[in-house]
Amino acid sequence: MPSLLRKVKSKLSIHAHRRVSALLEGEYSSLLHGRSVEFDDLRHYVPGDELTDIDWKATARMGTPMTRRYVATRKHTIMFVADTGRDMAAISAAGETKADIAVLAAGVLGYLATRHGDLVGLIAGDSGHTGFRRAASTDGHLEGVLQFIHAATTLDSRPSDLTTQLSYLARRFRRRMIVVVVSDDRRLGDTETALLQRLAVQHEILWITICDADPTSGELASATVFEVADGARLPAFLRSSHGLAHEYAERVAADARAIGDLFDRLGITTTRIEREADVVPAVLRLLVEHRRARR
Repeated sequence: MPSLLRKVKSKLSIHAHRRVSALLEGEYSSLLHGRSVEFDDLRHYVPGDELTDIDWKATARMGTPMTRRYVATRKHTIMFVADTGRDMAAISAAGETKADIAVLAAGVLGYLATRHGDLVGLIAGDSGHTGFRRAASTDGHLEGVLQFIHAATTLDSRPSDLTTQLSYLARRFRRRMIVVVVSDDRRLGDTETALLQRLAVQHEILWITICDADPTSGELASATVFEVADGARLPAFLRSSHGLAHEYAERVAADARAIGDLFDRLGITTTRIEREADVVPAVLRLLVEHRRARR
């Protein structure tokens, strides 16, 4: 089976000429790592480093900004909560498989975490089953996490139901963690909202939404479109209706605003991703916004 982590690294390399990978690493470090008073070493400044950490004498000597690094006081645990129900086996707004986008998003954040020595764990499943991978900090472990998400997300999976996975998180874990939810484009029911209110007090939560395909899009005009939840087909004459397309767009926008307002109230940072090409910039934006929100 092809290495999913290798694909993640190649995507980061593609963006490296625009310094996106350096930006990601800087934002990750400033977001998640605490510090001790024990000096470790110097490295080149990357955007996101605190200005107070710049060593001005070393900067003058080297001719380029240099940042002091300190021994981290503790490792952080990044716990992914991934929806692997059949809804995530559908195509995205860009026509790519939503599961592939979810794996790439989790891989980018997971790779940054393991590079910094932090621990990465996984809670994933559907309405009938929840799988768990204990947190660890190796490439091999991260590869296993990504393969688990990829293999579990099929059209034969049970329906998506994040209530099951969020309940598992609430029951099993007391220590504060960074929780990263990777979800289908969905409304949240009262039970999920109540769980998030509880979890947001205990953990820091980041939420990644993988956007649905637009069934009224002209790009799908010649395709057979069906609902993965029950296999029902959407007739072509409905998909070509301008009125239906307008109503669908308004509904999607309204749902996005509603969930955005909820997350704002709960202090949850969120981003929406439509295609694989947007994953790295979206993750960067997520980290930047979360870091700013914590200040």
